[in-house]
Amino acid sequence: MKVSEFNYNLPEELIAQVPIEKRDKSRLMVLNKEKQTIEHKQFKDIIDYLEEGDCIVRNNTKVIPARIYGKKETGANVEFLLLKNIEGDIWESIVRPGNKLHKGTKVIFGDGILEAEIIDIMAGGTRKVKFSYNGIFNEILDQIGLMPLPPYIHEELKDRDRYQTVYAKYNGSAAAPTAGLHFTPELLQDIEEKGIKIANVTLHVGIGTFRPVKEDEVEKHEMHSEHYYIKKEDAEKINETRKQGKRIIAVGTTSCRVLESVSDEKGMLKETEGDTEIFIYPGYKFKCIDGLITNFHLPQSTLLMLVSALAGKDYIMGAYEEAVKEKYRFFSFGDAMFIM
Repeated sequence: MKVSEFNYNLPEELIAQVPIEKRDKSRLMVLNKEKQTIEHKQFKDIIDYLEEGDCIVRNNTKVIPARIYGKKETGANVEFLLLKNIEGDIWESIVRPGNKLHKGTKVIFGDGILEAEIIDIMAGGTRKVKFSYNGIFNEILDQIGLMPLPPYIHEELKDRDRYQTVYAKYNGSAAAPTAGLHFTPELLQDIEEKGIKIANVTLHVGIGTFRPVKEDEVEKHEMHSEHYYIKKEDAEKINETRKQGKRIIAVGTTSCRVLESVSDEKGMLKETEGDTEIFIYPGYKFKCIDGLITNFHLPQSTLLMLVSALAGKDYIMGAYEEAVKEKYRFFSFGDAMFIM
């Protein structure tokens, strides 16, 4: 299967640069994969498509202000993007300029409140970096770091919380699980009051968000590894939904990847923690999820391949054409799609 089959034409003005004022006032395209229909709604209308007994599964990871600027001992300016906590104070990072940051290079951030040494060059050119500091690492990042917005967003983010879901809990992501950005506390309360279960997984979004598919053939692409965990009470909630014959609906591709990584052939799962490199593209047989709430993804991206696997490539590519025609807002701060 050719990667080029997942290309589509997107006018640049449809790439959302700022979040919409009210989270749940974004637009919602509803796809019924059995009926092959397309409806145009507001996100808050999603409650009308959820039924009592269904379970929505959301990713409660929290984005850290992972972009930090510092100086080498020579005084040269450098930029680090923290991707993944390997262990203790050792992180995998994208560094710029990469050709100037070799093993043993030391960097100072924030007038010396944070220091780093590059201890190894990893596969793909990222660096293994050891940080040293006094105090609490996340508090230092809050002080000196910036939110790691994707490269297609050129506007400054005025409110840092708008690149977090309202239920973000566990620090560790280099990018937001953007399908969850549309939910408000009020909408979540209404969903629970309707008898719909809400379960959580945690997957820390990493380098794959920033890495394009470079292969010509889909099957040759190697996925990045991302760390996840799911707690016992959440696994039980999802299993109960499966036993009752109700739907399991993933909020975002990250939640989907966790569920499909950990469930058995009957769609059942248990408390677990690990790393996943699962790559979902057309031909994949879903074991756990029945529906997906997601944003509109980049052309030729692994995420577009995932939604095509769930709903069918021709149907999805047609829906994207319609979204362009109807001037939906695309990507991280854009509108949403519900595949049911």
